[in-house]
Formats: sequence, C-alpha cells, structure tokens
Amino acid sequence: QELGLPEILKTFVERKYGLILVAGPTGSGKSTTLAAMIDHINENFPHHIITIEDPIEYVFTNKKSVIHQRELGSDTDSFYNGLKYALRQDPDVILVGEMRDLETMALALTAAETGHLVLATVHTNSAASAPERIIDVFPAHQQRQIALQLANTLIAVIYQRLVPKANGIGFTPILEIMVGTPAVRNLIRENKLHQLESLIQAGARHGMVLFDDALVKAALKGEISRESALQFARNQEEVARRLGMKPS
Repeated sequence: QELGLPEILKTFVERKYGLILVAGPTGSGKSTTLAAMIDHINENFPHHIITIEDPIEYVFTNKKSVIHQRELGSDTDSFYNGLKYALRQDPDVILVGEMRDLETMALALTAAETGHLVLATVHTNSAASAPERIIDVFPAHQQRQIALQLANTLIAVIYQRLVPKANGIGFTPILEIMVGTPAVRNLIRENKLHQLESLIQAGARHGMVLFDDALVKAALKGEISRESALQFARNQEEVARRLGMKPS
C-alpha cells in the first residue's frame, strides 16, 4: 500500500503454487515489487521462502515465514544452480531474480508445476509479450510442451515502469497486469498469443489492465502529470485524445 501497488498483488502471492512474472526495463522497480510480495507472504503465512538474487537488495527479517536469501557470486554461481539447490531444501516459495536462459526457465516452470510458488523477473516490454518471450527461448520441438507448462502454471504477469509523481517528489509505479485466467491460459495453450492484449483490455473485472489505461487512470487521478502520461504512453495519440491533449 505504501508503495502504491494494487491490492490484487496480494491475491497472486496467496496462491499455493504457480508462476508470477514481473517484467519491465532496468530501474523500473521490479525488485521493490517482488520484495513487497515476499513481505506480504512473510507477514501472513508460515512458509519456507528461498530467494536467489543478483545482488540482494532487501534483507528480510523472518516474521511468519522463514526466509533464506542467496546471492549470485557468493552463495551460488548461477540462477539455474541456485534454483536446483533451492528445490532440494523443500521451499514453499522461490524467488528467482532473473530468468534469462533456457535451463533456468525450464526448471522454474517445473518447480511451479510441482507445487511451488515461483516469482521471477523476465525481460519483456509488455505483459502480453512475456509468454512468447519464454516460449521462444526453447527449440521448436520443445515449444509446445513449454506452452502447456506455462498455461498450467501462470498466475500473472506484471509489467511496470516508474513514472515521476505529479508533485515532482519521487516516482509512482504504473503497472500493466495480465492475470492467468482460464481464457488467458487457453490462448497460451493454443498458441494464440497475439490475442492476449485484447483479453487484458477486456479483463478489468479480473483485475487486468493495459499499461496505457493505467497511465490514463493515474493522470486523471492527479498521481502523475498528463505530460508524463503522454511521454510514457505506447499509443501517444490515443492517450492524448483521452486526456484532452494534443499528441507531442
């Protein structure tokens, strides 16, 4: 709440198992969002949590959960090995700092499928493009299997950017959210990934929101300036129209 993150993030981490992906460019507050989600689990559930980070940015204090933080370089030599070792420690929740390579992605999917809650960051420029980004890392003969695993495990994809606050003091996180509803999972299963964006647009009742819609909402509430909304918008013309401005 303090960070201005939507309440729905709590419901994502209250799930027993599955995959939660956080995307966004470097410096977009991904680590802070992940830390807030881990903190919510820590305050409410007696879970065993293992994090694999590069570097450790937030040091957690055990509350209801027991948290073991591992750092790349000092505790493990790769995300893959860190994850492989973590799975032997019987964790309920695993945070994987980055999923960049095929081996780490494959193991994270398997972990999510076998009863673990997995939180990870991915490098994509929208929530809707995350499934394709993961599937495309794999060779053609494996892609069908990976799509099925992703469809079976996906809880949500959160894409975020930090936008300057209207008062000029600090930043506010603007989030695009794709929830792993039956419809979303079905499109992933059927490889109709190009339709994901329109599902997000139509999925407000499930807590979904497109990035430009989140920008417009924040600007109308006075959280960010209209100029900032326009600057960060994907479709500047459309956002300008909705905010009663001329496109830059």
